[in-house]
Amino acid sequence: MVSQNKHIHAIPGPDDIHRVELENGIIVLARENFTSPSVVMEGRISGGALLEPAEKAGLANFHSAMLMRGTARHTFDQLFEEIESIGASLDIDSGGHTCSFGSKSLAEDLPTMLQLLSETLRQPTFPAEHIEKERGEIMTSLQMRAHDTRRMAALTFSELAYPDHPYGSSVKGYLETVAGITREDIVNFQTNLGPRGAIIVVVGAFKAQEAISLVEKTLGDWVNPAQASRPEAPPVSRITDVRYKFVPIPGKSQADIVMGYPGPARSAPDFQAARVANSILGQFGLMGRLGDAVREDQGLAYYSYSQLDGGFGPGPWKIMAGVNPENIERAVETIRQEIGRMVREPVTAEELADNKSFFKGQLVISLETNEGVAGSILNMEQHQLGLDYLRNYAAMIDALTADDLQAAAARYLDPDAYALAVAGPERDV
Repeated sequence: MVSQNKHIHAIPGPDDIHRVELENGIIVLARENFTSPSVVMEGRISGGALLEPAEKAGLANFHSAMLMRGTARHTFDQLFEEIESIGASLDIDSGGHTCSFGSKSLAEDLPTMLQLLSETLRQPTFPAEHIEKERGEIMTSLQMRAHDTRRMAALTFSELAYPDHPYGSSVKGYLETVAGITREDIVNFQTNLGPRGAIIVVVGAFKAQEAISLVEKTLGDWVNPAQASRPEAPPVSRITDVRYKFVPIPGKSQADIVMGYPGPARSAPDFQAARVANSILGQFGLMGRLGDAVREDQGLAYYSYSQLDGGFGPGPWKIMAGVNPENIERAVETIRQEIGRMVREPVTAEELADNKSFFKGQLVISLETNEGVAGSILNMEQHQLGLDYLRNYAAMIDALTADDLQAAAARYLDPDAYALAVAGPERDV
């Protein structure tokens, strides 16, 4: 049996996470792990969708997709040949607030991957022919979205829950906005990227100080006076009525429901309470109370669960269900009843104890891989949780009470006021 002391020692903390801020503003965090020959690198830089104008929705996503289409030193084919020849990976993506990247390679190839990362972030060439290829791929995906009940329900929910707010706009964009994005738009968006406030995490079979020195050698001379600051999301008002929209999609046999609210930011004091409440509502076991009531007991849904997206701003707390169109009304009513229970009644002692054990165990399991450790350290840094966050996590979860969960649910959820999007064959609620 593993002792508690060994268990705690395996959890990253201030004594084995090395953190340095470079002169140009890049924050580098490294943790050694020589049980595997690999190294994982993850990071965030400025460059998210909140920096794009509404009429150019999808620009940040388009730009991030183009970063690996060629650099000043490598063509598209050369870049991928070099990555694949060493069995490594490099991915770049864009979200609402940041541009993110991730890499995995053997430790001996970390210098190569850092050099390629530097090229893609600092010296992309945005070849015109690849812009049109990428545009075609994005447009095809958006056309497919228009015929996907699940994706359209999610898109419509965002528009209902976040009117006149950046979170209400699709990060992927729309057919008309993506069609109008020019190479000049993409080149101009590149000026948003820069080192100030960037976070790079390196975890694996590499000496921490050597990894930090390598990042400094490769990216320490990066400067961009025109760099944009990470955008902050404006506040969102609580929903006080029912906002409903049905999206007809001909030829479908299933309807998808997305129902919910603006939820807490990751920095909110009650985020952990909301997170555990969400697990009880629609995650734990076979998707929590929602899975029991909507799917198992009444057989109204093919799936039903809830999701809480705590990020830089008030991300959504939403409930999803896939149902026979004949069951839409009953499924929505059952979901409302379960929301009402969360708001008006404390969770049971058994539910609370089971979920506390689940959350604590889930953390330990997530830290068994370099990817899990890197992701956790990145999350700690970008949300300023402190290097001792993971060591304090179990005590933080144990301290939660049923009253804490009920208060968090009541703060964000309401069975009588919500955003509700349904996409499916022609039929109204």
